[in-house]
Amino acid sequence: MGKKERSHQSASYKWATHDISCSSAFVCNALHQKREHFLCNTVSKATSAQAVTVMRRTANYRPSLWDHEYLLSLENICAKEVESVEKAKLLKEEVRKTLVKTQGSLEQLEMIDSLQRLGISYHYKHEIHDILKRIYEQRHEIGRESQDLHATALGFFLLRQHNFDVSQDDFDVFKTENGMFRKTLPIKGVLSLYEASYISMDSEFKLKEVRSFANEQLTEFIAENSTTFSGTNETYMLDMVKRALIKPYHWSTRRIEARWYIDVYRKKHDMDPLLLEFAALDFNILQANHQEELKLVSSWWNSTGLMKQLDFVRDRITESYFWTIGIFYEPEFKYQRKILTKLFMLIAIMDDIYDIYGTLEELEIFTNVVERWDVNLVERLPEYMQICFLFLYNEINQIGYDVLRDKGRNIIPYLKQVWTDLFKAFLTEATWCKTGHIPSFNEYMQNGLISSSVPTILLHFFSIFCDQISDQNLIAVSTNHHSIVRSSATILRLANDLATSTEEMARGDSPKSVQCYMYETGANEDVAREQMQRMIIDSWDVINSAAHTSSLPSGFVAAAANLNRVVQCIYQHGDGHGCPDKAKTVDHIQSVLFNPVPFQM
Repeated sequence: MGKKERSHQSASYKWATHDISCSSAFVCNALHQKREHFLCNTVSKATSAQAVTVMRRTANYRPSLWDHEYLLSLENICAKEVESVEKAKLLKEEVRKTLVKTQGSLEQLEMIDSLQRLGISYHYKHEIHDILKRIYEQRHEIGRESQDLHATALGFFLLRQHNFDVSQDDFDVFKTENGMFRKTLPIKGVLSLYEASYISMDSEFKLKEVRSFANEQLTEFIAENSTTFSGTNETYMLDMVKRALIKPYHWSTRRIEARWYIDVYRKKHDMDPLLLEFAALDFNILQANHQEELKLVSSWWNSTGLMKQLDFVRDRITESYFWTIGIFYEPEFKYQRKILTKLFMLIAIMDDIYDIYGTLEELEIFTNVVERWDVNLVERLPEYMQICFLFLYNEINQIGYDVLRDKGRNIIPYLKQVWTDLFKAFLTEATWCKTGHIPSFNEYMQNGLISSSVPTILLHFFSIFCDQISDQNLIAVSTNHHSIVRSSATILRLANDLATSTEEMARGDSPKSVQCYMYETGANEDVAREQMQRMIIDSWDVINSAAHTSSLPSGFVAAAANLNRVVQCIYQHGDGHGCPDKAKTVDHIQSVLFNPVPFQM
């Protein structure tokens, strides 16, 4: 989930003062003025029954926008009817027949692209692979001979996306003798070229040039045509160009894009009504499944009673579940979504304790107790931390039990270690904040890759997703040694900082990546932010390369890439987790989880 996702509802933190005696303490939360009683053994030993004043930070986190009762009321009526389910089965097979019967390489590529964008390609993975394999083996038939930029670029994108070996040199044929791209290329081809450029790998400098050229051409296209287009197909192309420039498809969250494209696809002059009907119905059926899962995890969260005990933390069960939809939405991953939703809630709770509420002394003791993973040490903690530790201990041990039962591997030592590493990174940042230390950019990033929580997230996902769990892979994922883990952590760390650091600095937090870079290099904020964006782009190149070379299971690599897509969705417009109503997260959640697709031809 990442470090420091706070609400923007307040311009500054409030301070709460608590008197703690050796036997008990009355803790008054500044937000709700609610009194709690807890024993704080560590303080009582240090003070020897002498009262001390503890200054605690609190943040004005807004309550959940969707309470438990509302979530229980969700129902996609469009997908509940038996007739709808039966019709979807028939349409699914009709689409399969259409896909298999489609002739011509370009026509096949365009249909696969439509299936992906409409969110129904997961039904036809084997057929798509077989078609792309044949196209790859006969790829001289398209693009190069006809000099069709759209065919070449779309083929490059889909083939590379499915791990076929294609070269950036394929686009050289569209350059003039001086090495520049021709200015008369059709906009449809330039759009496909732009999308293809984002699936670049390490050191593919030609694709960086492609991206720059295509961006310039597409921007000019919008400026020249935004007020002149009237036909539906022209409007379709304009919509597609605008969407790509906001965020390329390769970086986009799949369910959000599917919901958007279902509406836009209606404008396409050669749209297939069969695909549109099935996409709308399938989206609603999946949404109904997701709603039932959300009800279950909301019931789990409600039953813990933690918000009554820890009213200073973020209540974000719906947002946490939304993250998992972005990582994998297919029906067969129900268990994985449940576990990751719990994981995201755990990370947010612990982040708030380290970031806001706990004193340094409490945080040091809590980190030590987690490292020793011993419930007999829980009495060393204040009551609110006892609850947190036991909650963490029980949930993580349950995951370990599930993996041991189903796969015969004891992963609890790895899970314990990755949580210990995370809390040590949180503790380091808490220490920086309280002591005023300004780390170097490298020092910040080395710690930030861990405090991003990505190693923690990916280790849990790897354990519950992959069938073959080797010590080598567990170590590579959990210790941040693998390039996929490092690059994903870089993207989350920097995307989070770019969205939240200005407000956090105004509230008195320690410097983030942007500020550390500014202090170290003397750069202004705009230059520093541009550098962070370049690092995100470079990290995507590493992930794209790893998809072709990694020894880790391809499904795990794909899920890691999807995590990065969710990250960039959540933080594109601000702190979409801490303040979802101000960063478009609410809109995304409503479109993906709450609002059904109305079917109209």
